[in-house]
Amino acid sequence: MLMNLTALIIITAAVLLMCVFSDRLSGKIGVPALLIFIGVGMFFGTDGVLKIPFENYAFSSNVCEAALIVIMFTGGFSVKWETAKPVMVKACLMSTLGVAVTAGVTALFCYFVLNSGAAESFLMGAVISSTDAASVFSVLRSKKLNLKNGLAPLLEVESGSNDPFSYMLTVIALALLGGEDTASVPLMVLSQLFFGVIFGVAVGAAMVFVVKHFKAATDGFECIMFLAAALFAYGLPSILNGNGYLSVYIAGIILGNANIPAKRETVVFLNGVTGLCQILVFFLLGLLSTPSKFIESLLPAVLIFLCLTLVSRPVAALLFCGKSPIKDRVFISLAGLRGASSIVFAIMAVVNGKSTEHNIFNIVFCICLLSMLVQGT
Repeated sequence: MLMNLTALIIITAAVLLMCVFSDRLSGKIGVPALLIFIGVGMFFGTDGVLKIPFENYAFSSNVCEAALIVIMFTGGFSVKWETAKPVMVKACLMSTLGVAVTAGVTALFCYFVLNSGAAESFLMGAVISSTDAASVFSVLRSKKLNLKNGLAPLLEVESGSNDPFSYMLTVIALALLGGEDTASVPLMVLSQLFFGVIFGVAVGAAMVFVVKHFKAATDGFECIMFLAAALFAYGLPSILNGNGYLSVYIAGIILGNANIPAKRETVVFLNGVTGLCQILVFFLLGLLSTPSKFIESLLPAVLIFLCLTLVSRPVAALLFCGKSPIKDRVFISLAGLRGASSIVFAIMAVVNGKSTEHNIFNIVFCICLLSMLVQGT
C-alpha cells in the first residue's frame, strides 16, 4: 500500500512538471498548452506508453465538474467591467441566443445528415454548443494577440458565460432523453435562469460585505473565503434545480469588480488554482480517452466540426454581433474553440446512462481535439 501511494505521488509530480514545461513549450511551437495536457493524459492512458487502465466516468465527471466551478469563478473574477462594458451586449447575446442557435443548427445537421434521433441530435448540439473558457483564455493570453474593436474582451466574456447555457441545454436534452414531457421545458429554463441569477448576485454581494468587514487571523485565508463563495454559489441554486455555473460566474464578476482587500493576492491565488484545475481536467480527460476507439467516431466528428466551424458558429456571429465589421465576425467565428467543458458535458450524458446511437463521448472528444489543433494553432 505504501509503495502504491509513493508511486502515485511520484507519478503526480511527474505529470505536473510535464504540464508546466509543456505550457512553456506550447508558445514556441504554436500549439495550445491544453492540447498538450490532453496528450500527456493519453501518454499515461490505456492506449498510451504506460497503459494505465482508467474508465471511471462517474469519478471523472465529479472531478471535472468541481474543477469547472473554480475555472468559471476565476473567469468571472477576471472580467474587468470597464473593459467589458462596451461589448457586454454582444457577449451576452452570443453566450445565450448564440449558444441556442449553434445548438439548433448543429442538431439539425445531426438529424438530417447523420440520421440521429431527434433527442440525440439535440443532445449533441447542446453538449458542443459553447466555446471553452479555458481554451480561449489560454490562447488569447499566452499569444498576447493585439486584437482591436474589443474582440479580446468580447471573446473572453462570451466564452466565460456561455458554458452555463450549454449546461442548461444539456440538462434539458438529458431530461428529454429520459422521457421527460416537453411541456416541462419552459419551467426548467426559468428555474435554471432564475435561481442561477438570484443566488449568483446574493452570494457575490454577501461575500463582498463579509470580506470588507472581516479580517482573517492568518494571511492568505481571505483567498479560501473566495473558494467557499464559489462553492456556495454553485451548490445553493443546484439544490433548487438552478444553474450553478451561471451563479458562479455572476458571483465571480461581482467580487472581481468590488473594491475589496487583498485583491492582488487573490488574483494570483485564483490563477494558480485555476491552472492546476485546467491541468487536472485535461489530463484526466486524456487519461479517460481510448484513441484506438476513435476511428469509428472520426467521420461524424469531422463532419460536425466542419458544421460548427463553417455554419453554426458563423450564423450565430452573423445574427448577434451587431454591426461588427465582416472581418471581426469571421475572427469571432473561427475563435469558437471547443474544449473541456463540452467533453465534461458529454461525460454527464454517459454517467446518466442515456442510450444513444453514437458514442457521444468519443465524438465530442475528437471534435474538441480538432478544434484545439486547427483553430487553436
